[in-house]
Amino acid sequence: MKKILFLLATLATCAANAQNFTLKSNDLGGQATTKQVFNGFGCTGENLSPQLYWENAPKDTKSYAITIHDENAPTGSGWWHWLAFDIPATTKELKTGAGDIAKNLMPAGAIQSLTDFGKAGYGGPCPPEGHGFHKYTITVYALKTEKLGLDKNASPALVGYYLNGNTIEKASIVMYYKR
Repeated sequence: MKKILFLLATLATCAANAQNFTLKSNDLGGQATTKQVFNGFGCTGENLSPQLYWENAPKDTKSYAITIHDENAPTGSGWWHWLAFDIPATTKELKTGAGDIAKNLMPAGAIQSLTDFGKAGYGGPCPPEGHGFHKYTITVYALKTEKLGLDKNASPALVGYYLNGNTIEKASIVMYYKR
């Protein structure tokens, strides 16, 4: 009986000390700032993707993907602001502005595909005026494959389908914005 109790106590201690896959950002608090806000559609932000870093990824991770989705967009399906995938498993951080394709700040081999703005790369928050706060969920996916087999012309729905079929774990943070 003592051995069983000792084993249970040991397992409970191990579980309590286990680390969770976590996404963080040095650029974000609870609200998007003018740095992240889109520059267009009536918004006048800097359109910089936030710095992101993650910790405690699953040991079998072969690559990562990042998405930003606004579930409050008045479209019936939300709005995809950023889709990046085939990010090498050795990557643990994306720098501020990595979503700007012209800056070439993404790791080699990473692909940024089409957003609901109709082009690849990051497009920041810009909800309709008077529509209230929108919730922007930023998610990092730990994937069981090195490559999704998609290119920069892949639609958000297709990327989502492949992500769902290849995700080991995912972690998210949220920012809000209204105008």
